[in-house]
Amino acid sequence: MTKKFKLDDDSVVVIVGSGAGGGTLANELAQRGVDVVILEAGQHYTLNDFENDEWAMFNKISWLDKRISAGGWHHTKTYPNLPAWIVKGVGGSTIHWSGVALRFQPHDFQTRSVYGEIKSANVLDWPIGYQDIAPYYDLAEKKMGVTTSKASGQPEMPANNHYKVIAAGAKKVGYKKIIRPVASNSTPYDDRPACLQIGFCMQGCKIGAKWSTLYTEIPKALATGHVELRPQSMALRIEHDKRGNATGVLYADKDGNHHFQKARIVCVAGNSIESPRLLLNSASSQFPQGLANSSGQVGKNYMNHATAASVAIHKGPVYMYRGFDIAAVIADEVEPNTNRGFFGGYYLEGLALHLPYTAAFMKPGGWGREFTSALDHYDHMSCVWVCGEDLAREQNSITLHGSEKDQYGLPIPIVTKTYHENDDKIAAHGLAQWRKVSEAVGATRVIDMPAYPASHNMGTNRMSAKARDGVVNQWGQAHDVKNLFVSDGSQFTSSAASNPTLTIVALAIRQAEHIAGEMRRKAL
Repeated sequence: MTKKFKLDDDSVVVIVGSGAGGGTLANELAQRGVDVVILEAGQHYTLNDFENDEWAMFNKISWLDKRISAGGWHHTKTYPNLPAWIVKGVGGSTIHWSGVALRFQPHDFQTRSVYGEIKSANVLDWPIGYQDIAPYYDLAEKKMGVTTSKASGQPEMPANNHYKVIAAGAKKVGYKKIIRPVASNSTPYDDRPACLQIGFCMQGCKIGAKWSTLYTEIPKALATGHVELRPQSMALRIEHDKRGNATGVLYADKDGNHHFQKARIVCVAGNSIESPRLLLNSASSQFPQGLANSSGQVGKNYMNHATAASVAIHKGPVYMYRGFDIAAVIADEVEPNTNRGFFGGYYLEGLALHLPYTAAFMKPGGWGREFTSALDHYDHMSCVWVCGEDLAREQNSITLHGSEKDQYGLPIPIVTKTYHENDDKIAAHGLAQWRKVSEAVGATRVIDMPAYPASHNMGTNRMSAKARDGVVNQWGQAHDVKNLFVSDGSQFTSSAASNPTLTIVALAIRQAEHIAGEMRRKAL
């Protein structure tokens, strides 16, 4: 029997969002005996809903509510209404994430100390260090079944042809760190089957080999009897009392009816666009700039990695689409080395695209002989995604539109982003190195693509030691509202060059431990 909590039950923890942060947090709290209500804006999909079809799944699961892309980045022209590709559904973007599970490095938590002040950037040290999160990385890797991790014991994923081509080129140019830590089973693990190398990982894993809160954390949480999941429940506003403590969440159900769920604690895990949007929409006379926004930093410092993409055409067939979607990750360029002309570093991730996405992303809106002649050699292609550190900038932000509203009656979000010159230098360096890797194994043509909409959304509610510099403290707890937490990637102070999911999960485990302890001590 599914647990049901009353709307006036103010003993529960309300979690907004069910992805890597919210879904993990719900299960970790439930395992500690804490009662939880999950509000998820999207539908509850099952494995049977997944199709091995890029566009079909994009249209089915993506968050397609209107947004406006602004600023100097290319999205204003190429994808003006889709500045980020995230999932609207139970499990959030863990449904479509690639599975790459990379740890942040120690320097990533100390960017201000290591890099110093950077002109036109807003870099800041985290209020935690690598040593604080390292034990939780171990727990996250065990939970997720990360390959090559000692914590999980999962062996490396079998090498496909895409891997072999990239690895051969990487070794020829002197690279030595070709890695594949992925949260998809190389052998059966945690009641999930081994990966069958189907190759549609980002369309939802049809067999459930890839870790997703949809069929790992959330079912386990529900089984405890401490959790109620409410899909198609769009959070509209967080209310508070005269003391400034959160009292619950107003939300709209699938029929548009409004309900108010009382709460002992509210945890926001809606991603780096929707989470600050919810806080800004929760403005009041006591919090005129938005809830928990005395610093003015809610919605600021939006990051989504310095990225670029490229395909190489080889003399023989590669069939990059056959096998796990991330064939290889070249990690030699991730260490900070300013001799290259930029701060931070990057990964070269061998990301397989199927034919529809290759056609859409290679030259958005384009056609012609140059374009079609490349697509004629699709089966000879290898592909890379440059994933580099994106410096925090206060001007890169999530704000509310002054007049246009969505289907829920909320102001639509404006996602403003202009890359720092450091980001551009990282992307250019990565593309140049990819060209060397590809030509080292005989590539006849290398085609650089504009960066496509990425789901690596970070910042906008960042951690800070001082309340004036950010939104939450070392536990993801709002500086201004003691029973309000941020539990997703929006709490990131820096982006690092690593895919963010593993760090989001590790922080959620750590946060759950803290919240449960504070609840036992009656401090929350």
